Amino acid sequence: MIDAEIQIKEMQANKGNDIIHQWLKQHQLTPFEFQEQAWKAILNGQSGLINAPTGCGKTYSVFLGALIQFIQSNPINWEKKNNNGLQILWITPLRALAKDIGRAMEEVIEQLGVQWKVAIRNGDTSTADRAKQKKQMPEVLIITPESLHLLLTQKNYPNYFSSLKILAVDEWHELMGSKRGVQTELAISRIAHCTNELQVWGISATIGNLAEAKNVLLAPLKKEGIIIKAKIDKPIEVHTIIPEEIDQYPWAGHLGIKLAHTLIPIIAASKTTLIFINTRGMSETWYQTLLTVAPELAGAIALHHGSIEQELRLWVEDALHTEKLKAVVCTASLDLGVDFRPVDTVIQVGSPKGIARFLQRAGRSGHRPGEISKIYFLPTHSLELVEAAALKSALKEGNVESKTPLLLCFDVLLQYLCTLATGEGFIAKKIFEEVKSTHCFADIQEQEWQELLQHITTGGNALQAYDDYKKVETIEGVYKITNRRIAMRHRMHIGTIVSDAMLKVKFLSGGYIGVIEEYFISKLSPGDVFTLAGRNVELVMIKEMTVLVKKSSAKKSLIPAWMGGRMSLTANLGAVLRRTFSEALTPSAGVELKSLTQLFLLQKQLSHIPQHNEILIEQIEDKDGYHLLVYPFEGRQVHEALSAILAYRIAQIQPMSFSISMNDYGFELLSDSPIPVDDSNVHELFSANHLLQHIQQSINNTEMAKRKFRDIAVIGGLIFQGMPGEKTKARHLQSSAALLFKVFEEFDPNNILLRQAYNEVLDQQMDEVRLRLALKRIEESTIVLRFPKKLTPLSFPIVVDGLNRNNLSSEKLEDRIKKMQQQLS
Repeated sequence: MIDAEIQIKEMQANKGNDIIHQWLKQHQLTPFEFQEQAWKAILNGQSGLINAPTGCGKTYSVFLGALIQFIQSNPINWEKKNNNGLQILWITPLRALAKDIGRAMEEVIEQLGVQWKVAIRNGDTSTADRAKQKKQMPEVLIITPESLHLLLTQKNYPNYFSSLKILAVDEWHELMGSKRGVQTELAISRIAHCTNELQVWGISATIGNLAEAKNVLLAPLKKEGIIIKAKIDKPIEVHTIIPEEIDQYPWAGHLGIKLAHTLIPIIAASKTTLIFINTRGMSETWYQTLLTVAPELAGAIALHHGSIEQELRLWVEDALHTEKLKAVVCTASLDLGVDFRPVDTVIQVGSPKGIARFLQRAGRSGHRPGEISKIYFLPTHSLELVEAAALKSALKEGNVESKTPLLLCFDVLLQYLCTLATGEGFIAKKIFEEVKSTHCFADIQEQEWQELLQHITTGGNALQAYDDYKKVETIEGVYKITNRRIAMRHRMHIGTIVSDAMLKVKFLSGGYIGVIEEYFISKLSPGDVFTLAGRNVELVMIKEMTVLVKKSSAKKSLIPAWMGGRMSLTANLGAVLRRTFSEALTPSAGVELKSLTQLFLLQKQLSHIPQHNEILIEQIEDKDGYHLLVYPFEGRQVHEALSAILAYRIAQIQPMSFSISMNDYGFELLSDSPIPVDDSNVHELFSANHLLQHIQQSINNTEMAKRKFRDIAVIGGLIFQGMPGEKTKARHLQSSAALLFKVFEEFDPNNILLRQAYNEVLDQQMDEVRLRLALKRIEESTIVLRFPKKLTPLSFPIVVDGLNRNNLSSEKLEDRIKKMQQQLS
């Protein structure tokens, strides 16, 4: 009798595992070792971070673990047990991901016969569905960080989380290092106190600092946690498209479109192809070009980017699933783990600027274990072939970028405190301890905390005369927002993504086609034709916050430019790139470098090919003036700061003015008089000494801080963006922010948000840490000074970039560049 009881207990103890393994067997699936490890860890009540290549079942590693845990806890009635309350809270950064994850989970639940419900909560969720969730929480809730914070504004929100077992954060590598990541950290710190023994699991693909990523995520739990790393070799094939003719004097962007015809056979040979373009404006151009080159693709090719109307985007995503589309031209909007099984080929147009991004995009194809991910690299100018070679080396070495977590984002904390005050209210001492448990606010000081509380209750030192800033009251020690209007305003603006004012674009005859930035539209006049969502439309008028258009058959149109279009080279790719240049003209050079032999021979003949431990500086005199060109290969962002500092330091030797231009490989200072840089002072000019002081003196620090402050003021709730449909215009927001900035500078110079604005300029915009490291590396390198008689292949694209921005000639830019190329040849 006792033996039978023991046997039953043993069977029950393994029941969850047995049922899941049985289900996998029925579908001819074998779990990976990392999945089994995750299930075991979840059963043992552990938390941690799972790292596996794209398309290897990371979702199942946590979701099936939660099901096993549920069956083990209810071995007798697991099939019948319903209305179990929230079991898994699944945080995802993208709405497009939510639908996909939900679909995969529902399939498993249905086949197992578990009485679980899966629901999605984000900006697209209807009011009816939200009400349903409020009444009875589903077992699985898939949510964005913003919607999760919105949930914390509900009365009785702790009840929603009382039954919660697992909080999963998908694509943690994408969230960490952003203010949405900070929102996630704060939410975890709160939810961990609403439930018993919460388990937190991060799911991550490509990231260099795994241990730090895990520590940041689990900090509020005060637990060490574990890292589960998949030992799966995901084969990636990189094919570089080599142009038939290579310009010895290349310039950015001119080559890509000329090679559009080479993509047609690749698209024809594949089931489905994703064509990644770095900017929304260029994606519109490529979509039109491919249709012109191959009219037979009409109806089989689509366009997908963040400014296209949501309905159209969802249609494209569904059409990818159902294999109705042959190709999709897209931007980063399809970067993350949306599981498109039919995609077997990816094309990357132009440099992806980072190894992790390239890896992520490659992983969109062959999105199943064991399948090969195929990615084609199409250069937009000749020198990008060097980047293709560098990316191949980096993938072989497994060299992937790290993400730096943000610290002390007081604007996000201000918003969070108002979120809690809108819901249940909060007790300051208790929430201070919770906030301190997060990685972001581990070093927050008591005095800073008090200043934040003052901000939300009285408006702080500078704004106490205005009632609008007195949002929160203290009632018997509880901080609460009791004013319904203030509470509603706050709910409307939860989030940390501050975009430039977007206007909806709508046909006169009805029907939206997408959104466009206000600054682009403000330059157009009625009758101008522009392209959006792959269609040419004519501007009729702007009515309130809507751009009214009609269809246009015009052949020529303006391509919209969106802010933030230019990404910068990452430090890791920069380092591999420097090494790759050293291999030029050597027997070990790969196919990409060999195709550039003539270009490198010319560079060597006129100047020098920089080696990995060298910094090349060229000084060239021509009819435009005196050019000083420096090649650190550190990316546009670092070069922007470096060029300004160098210009400032040279001007200390001899007063002079410069025009500055840069690309990811180097930068140019152009002056009308000789530039005093030689062996005697070059090391001093690139010294890291007095860096902070020189940054502040060389760059309009205050102007940059003002721009940063606008975003901080919006996130921190100091500026009201207007109600939906009647959003405040960007220039009005900017002037409100500028006014507040001025008030703080004058009456509260030590204001916590003002300090944050200046810090963000240094840490994010100027990337001070990377700037310092770059200068240190230059100090340790051999500086090679050359005086070529004419422009070199390396200098030409930088000089052209300068022409592009400072073009005063009436001659068409392209004709002018061609003329320059002919003269140099």
